[in-house]
Amino acid sequence: MGKIYLDYAATTPLDRGVLKAMLPYLGQRYGNASSLHNFGQEAREAVEGARYQAAKFLNCSITEIFFTGSATEADNLAILGVIKNSKLETRNSKPHIITSVIEHPAVLEPIKRLEKLGEIEATYLPVGKEGIVKVEDVEKAIKPNTILVSIMYANNEIGTIQPISDIGNWLKSKIKNQKSKIVFHTDAVQAANYLDCDVKKLGVDLLTLSGHKIYGPKGVGVLYVKKGTTIEPILFGGHQENSLRPGTENVAAIVGFGAAIEQTKNEKLKIKNLEKLRDKLLDGILKTIPKTSLNGSRENRLPNNANISFSGVEGESILMALDQKGVAVSTGSACASGSLEPSHVLMALGLSHQQAHGSIRFTLGRYTTKDEINHVLKVLPELIQRLRKISPLK
Repeated sequence: MGKIYLDYAATTPLDRGVLKAMLPYLGQRYGNASSLHNFGQEAREAVEGARYQAAKFLNCSITEIFFTGSATEADNLAILGVIKNSKLETRNSKPHIITSVIEHPAVLEPIKRLEKLGEIEATYLPVGKEGIVKVEDVEKAIKPNTILVSIMYANNEIGTIQPISDIGNWLKSKIKNQKSKIVFHTDAVQAANYLDCDVKKLGVDLLTLSGHKIYGPKGVGVLYVKKGTTIEPILFGGHQENSLRPGTENVAAIVGFGAAIEQTKNEKLKIKNLEKLRDKLLDGILKTIPKTSLNGSRENRLPNNANISFSGVEGESILMALDQKGVAVSTGSACASGSLEPSHVLMALGLSHQQAHGSIRFTLGRYTTKDEINHVLKVLPELIQRLRKISPLK
């Protein structure tokens, strides 16, 4: 059997139809979308077409869609933009941010940095062993100076799905004595392929998407900004994206994003089959390999995610051994793959350092087959047994 890719949460392969849509804008249609001549207007039409596709997916207005260079940039723009805007208003205290301990680094790092600089207060909500934030914890964390709540829709490491619509509805209906609006942001990067991202149902003011997680290109993200939600730019130097995100638009990547987001409806139709493959892998590992456990909720998780701890062996050893067998997996978030620290997400579930270091993330996708899952289940038990015999952790 050829190479097997089980790391779709890190990135997805570029869809052929998406590539076909992009190619003209990598070649003969090379105009700057801000130019007034025919070349530029051709590019502008393509950008606005993709904006319409994104707005249709989120059930919002095209004026609420802003293209960025990545989801990380969109997350930073959402968080830093809200904070910068709050400082333009008269306040007697530091702005207060609420987030969770299992957020993506693109959310956690800007918050922690500003907290360290003494510019904001921050509350990091805990999660239980299933990795889910409680709505009541959000309620308890609200302060008079709270300006932003940022909770991810689905976790990139353990795949757990958060009660975003419950939080959004509570924020909109219950907080009436707040002097200023509390902005609600969600990172929906991992959710887009499988969950309902209708922003009206979710009750969010800001939402982040990524191109390369939905079989689109790398180097493009989207930030939804609800009408009436004021945020300040974090980059300066141009009028593009209504002056919120200056810089010449990456037309080909934006077109690719639009084409990819159009195809997400096909992914949602295949959820049942994907769940069957995921459960086959998960049950096969838990039943045939002793001292293994699932990380995160079994029920409230993405249909393509299986994060498993293997006691007595290091995750990096499993990853490299599987790679030699032609199987690509991850030990956690690809964004933190260079770190020797245990996953902050797994530690938040209450795992020990050893359990966290012995965890592997299997994420399936559009091209995963039953034969590939069978092959992994065939080679993995012997591989784990061999690694445990030579592991210093035994």
